[in-house]
Amino acid sequence: MSTLGAFLMLWGLSLGPATEAAVVFDPTPDLWAEAELLLKPWAGLTLVCQARLKTLDFELLKDGVTQELVHLDLPAMEHRFPLGAVTSDTRGLYRCRSGLESGWTQLSNLLEVTGAESLSPPLLSPEPVSWITRGLKTKLVCRGGFRGVTFLLRREGDDQFLEVAEAPKDIETTFTVLHPGNYSCSYRTHEAGTPSEPSATVTVEELEAPLPPTLSFQGQSAAVLHRGAGVTLLCVAPLSGVEFQLRQGEKELLVPRGSTSPDRVFFQVNPVALGNGGLYTCRYRLRGEQIWSPDSAPVELLLSDETLPAPELSAEPAMLHPAPGALVQLRCRAPRAGLRFALMREDAKRRVYRILSPAGTEATFELRDVSVVDSANYSCVYVDMAPPFEGSAPSAHLELRVAGS
Repeated sequence: MSTLGAFLMLWGLSLGPATEAAVVFDPTPDLWAEAELLLKPWAGLTLVCQARLKTLDFELLKDGVTQELVHLDLPAMEHRFPLGAVTSDTRGLYRCRSGLESGWTQLSNLLEVTGAESLSPPLLSPEPVSWITRGLKTKLVCRGGFRGVTFLLRREGDDQFLEVAEAPKDIETTFTVLHPGNYSCSYRTHEAGTPSEPSATVTVEELEAPLPPTLSFQGQSAAVLHRGAGVTLLCVAPLSGVEFQLRQGEKELLVPRGSTSPDRVFFQVNPVALGNGGLYTCRYRLRGEQIWSPDSAPVELLLSDETLPAPELSAEPAMLHPAPGALVQLRCRAPRAGLRFALMREDAKRRVYRILSPAGTEATFELRDVSVVDSANYSCVYVDMAPPFEGSAPSAHLELRVAGS
C-alpha cells in the first residue's frame, strides 16, 4: 500500500471511484525563511522546506535551478537549508520540493530572498469564503515569508491598522472579519521595523444569505436515463461543515447520502425516489442556523423507457461539414406535439447538449458560431411528461464535422 493510501485510511477514507472524485490530498511542501536575528533578517538566513509526509529526499531550487539536493538517512518532515548572510549570489526566487515513493511533489510556494530593506508583500486569502453572513465566521489569513514576525491588517478607508497580531512560532496569522470592506495586510520583523509592502487587496462582501451551491450529475446539469436506473447527484457548497438538503420543487427528498469532504455530499437517488424525473436542486445551511442558502441551479433528469418510436434528426443546412463560425440547426421531429426533447452529444460520455419543449412536433437546437470542438455525433430523444411518462428510443446519430477538424 502507498504512503498516501495509508494516510487516507488512517482518516477512514478509501480510494473508491466516488472518493477519488472528491478527496484531494496535496503533498506539495511549504517553504519559509527563518532569521537568526529578526532585527537584521538578512544577516543570517535559513530556508525551511516542510513536507506533508515523511520523506528521505528534499530539493531546493533558486530561479528554477537546483541549488541543493538532499538524501537523508532517515525519513523526516522537514529539512533546513542554511543560506547565511544574503549576498548577490543568494538573492533570488526560491522553491523546494520533497520526494514521493515515485518521483517528486510539485514545487512549493514561491519565496523571494531580496536582501533589501523593503520586505516582499505577504499573501492575504479569505477562509472559507470572501463574504460574511449571519452565523458564518469569515477569516483572513495573512502569510509572510518569515517565521516569527508581526502581522498588521488594514481596511481601506481606515487611518490606522485595524488589527496587529504576533506569530512568534508561525509564518501566518488569522484575522476574524466582522465587517465588509477592502482589506490588505503587511508584516514587520520587529517593533521598530518598517512594515512590508502590503498584500494584494481582498474584498469582503456582506450577504443576506449564503451563496448557492452547485448540483451536478457526472459533471453535467442534465441527463437522459433509462427508467428504473438510480443516480448519484453531487452537491458542492462554497464552504465546509454545512447541512445539505436535496429537493424536487418544494419537496425535500430523504435519500441516502455520503461524503468524503466537508464541502460536498453525494445523494444516492434510487428509482423510487427518482419518480418520473424532472428538476432537482440542493441547498445548504450553516450548522445551528435556520436560514437556508438559495437553491442551486437545477439538474434535469429525463427518464425514457424507449417504448415510443425514435425521432428523426436532421440538420440545416443539410451539409454536415459547415465552416467555422456558421450557424447549424439540428432538428428533432417526433410523431406528435406536447413532448420534451433532448439533444445528446455522443462522445466519450453521452452528454445532454440541451433540452427543449416546443409547441409543435419539432424541436430546433441551434449551434451558434460552430468550431472544431462542436464536431461530434449527435442524437436526440423525446419523453412524454404526462402519465404514463413514456420515452422514445434515440434517433439515428448524425455526424457533424466542422471544417478543419
